[in-house]
Amino acid sequence: MTTTTDVPTRALKVWQGINQALVEEMERDERVVLVGEDVGRPGGPYGVTRGLRDKFGDLRVRDTPISEQVLVGLGVGGAAVGLRPVIEIMFFDFAMIAMDQIVNQAAKFRYFSGHDLPLVIRTMAGAGGPNGAQHSQNFEAWYSAVPGLKVVMPSQAADTKGLLKSAIRDDDPVLFIETLGLYTTRHDVPQVDEYLVPIGVADIKREGSDLTVVATGRLVDRSLEAAAQLAEEGISVEVVDPRTLQPLDTEAITASIRKTGRLVVAQEATAQYSFASEICALAVEECLSELKAPPVRVASPFVNVPTPVPLAESRAPGVDDVVAAIRKAMA
Repeated sequence: MTTTTDVPTRALKVWQGINQALVEEMERDERVVLVGEDVGRPGGPYGVTRGLRDKFGDLRVRDTPISEQVLVGLGVGGAAVGLRPVIEIMFFDFAMIAMDQIVNQAAKFRYFSGHDLPLVIRTMAGAGGPNGAQHSQNFEAWYSAVPGLKVVMPSQAADTKGLLKSAIRDDDPVLFIETLGLYTTRHDVPQVDEYLVPIGVADIKREGSDLTVVATGRLVDRSLEAAAQLAEEGISVEVVDPRTLQPLDTEAITASIRKTGRLVVAQEATAQYSFASEICALAVEECLSELKAPPVRVASPFVNVPTPVPLAESRAPGVDDVVAAIRKAMA
């Protein structure tokens, strides 16, 4: 693995980091193929796969009919016979249509056969446009509960690129969740061919001593902004980004909670039966004697995502919500 120390970097948008990772891995390994709806000539709905068909040809970059069952079925079959498919499901909501292929076929392939299944399923989650309640949901907790399936959810361009490269090289199926609302955000990305971020390792985005915030997706940047605001008042907030939801880096998370004694979990998904609930359970089971206050969850209200952009954005937790949760935990 290459670290970010003493290597050249370039500010990239998250979608550019994804594109760069796909280009590098397809150049490195001819078994890597990309399949999805409009991934070819159109370059995907947000340009993420722009230029890949021109570079690698229509045998390796394939547009498909609108059928998620076919998409994931092609991926499972292709991986089973020696390819390393990257399957794009345009919106996370549509992964439900391929639930059997993902949960009962891909995730259980090694258990039943004893053989590898190097498959990556890319999809995007959350609000980020006038997409409405059927194109904006966060179901990461559902899939994180499936044995045999790895679930990755990065928040910044460098992590996105490094984790996608690692996912493509992984010999087991990986659900790679990209956050729609982060596609155009910029971060410094190391410009080296072998920049890899290991699956299953959390990252401390900001160190602190008074309280731990475990955040995912868009809430990572918002938690960092909240931490910067509260630092001016003398409150030291540590921000932990799991990056991988399954397998979860429980050691890094519990070590941070033990250090600070307080926990806030921030996510775009609703709180009920969620990843945030799992982190709170982890804190209580492993760190109860070190907790100085009950854990606090920051999440979207338990309502469907509205179609108008202002309403959709107001539903998602903001910086002020994270600040309020931290104050509550500190009190």
